[in-house]
Amino acid sequence: MRRWRSHTELLSAALFCSFLIALFVPDDAQPQAPFYKGKTITFINGVGPGGTGDLRGKPIAALLGKHIPGDPTIVTEYMPGAGGRKAANHMYSAARPDGLTIARISSSMVPNAVLGETGVQYDLDKFIYLGSAESVFHFVLLTRKDAGLNNLEKLRGTPGVRIAAGPVGHSTYYLPRVFAYLIGLKEPRIVPGYSGAETDVALARGEVDLSVESTGSVKPEWIQKGLVNFHVALEIPKGRKFPGFTELPELESFVKSDKDRKLLAMVRAFRQPGAPWILPPNTPKERGQTLQEAMRKTFADPDFHSEYKKIAGDDATPLLPEELEKVIRELPRDPEIVELFKKFLGGGPLPSR
Repeated sequence: MRRWRSHTELLSAALFCSFLIALFVPDDAQPQAPFYKGKTITFINGVGPGGTGDLRGKPIAALLGKHIPGDPTIVTEYMPGAGGRKAANHMYSAARPDGLTIARISSSMVPNAVLGETGVQYDLDKFIYLGSAESVFHFVLLTRKDAGLNNLEKLRGTPGVRIAAGPVGHSTYYLPRVFAYLIGLKEPRIVPGYSGAETDVALARGEVDLSVESTGSVKPEWIQKGLVNFHVALEIPKGRKFPGFTELPELESFVKSDKDRKLLAMVRAFRQPGAPWILPPNTPKERGQTLQEAMRKTFADPDFHSEYKKIAGDDATPLLPEELEKVIRELPRDPEIVELFKKFLGGGPLPSR
């Protein structure tokens, strides 16, 4: 049996064995530092600073790094323009697909692509999706109490009801028009151009009779003082009830045809992705998976939910990467329904049924 004569000889043998291991074991079997260690990730927010979209993006940008192995630095750049098209186009064709650029694009990214709006240079199906912080939305149709439209029969039987709407082409414009169309209002008068705050004032002054509001924007005093009547709800996704409005009929109960049903499915599908977080096409698979897992952990982080509610004023309703990919993959894209939907975006009269 071999006996070592000295500590020096034993040390020399150990060093020789280490050399052989380093020589013959492949590099990828050696422990490596995480790719993101010491790196900086650029987060592109497709809106301007200070608005709602900026506030909703901050909690993720602040916490995502700690869930990425290597704890990279995340810096924010703003890229507003063309309803999110500028940032989406940049991510599709200009951003380097190296896993070091991520983006949050406004909710218009999805409908702009499906509807073939001008300026769209990206393909929804080629982005890598990280998820979305908002996926549950509830809207209610309400009328001011002194308009006397205190039930659906009166509302549907009264011609010329004045409906507050946002700027032409915005979701706050087409949603009231879709409600009016499906419910079957008689010769409704759409009054466009209102912001959320302006709609509240217009209702109080009697300038308009009806509004479609998200449940989060319904003023508590409207309910406490009985200033409005609620008539119909829209659930996104379908079946997700909102406390306090569960007794209202859902908008789908008014559909009369398969065409109506497909139209409403498109409305839901356009809203459910919220503001998607994306990576450029062709980002290396393992880096995409690393960032997707980091986003899952961020969405499960209690600090994210408390910060999101503190900053955004709403509860987060996260859509995980695989869920967002499924929503995008299953988007309704029927050309006939696309053309019908465009009629609600434009300034013309409502289509006939």
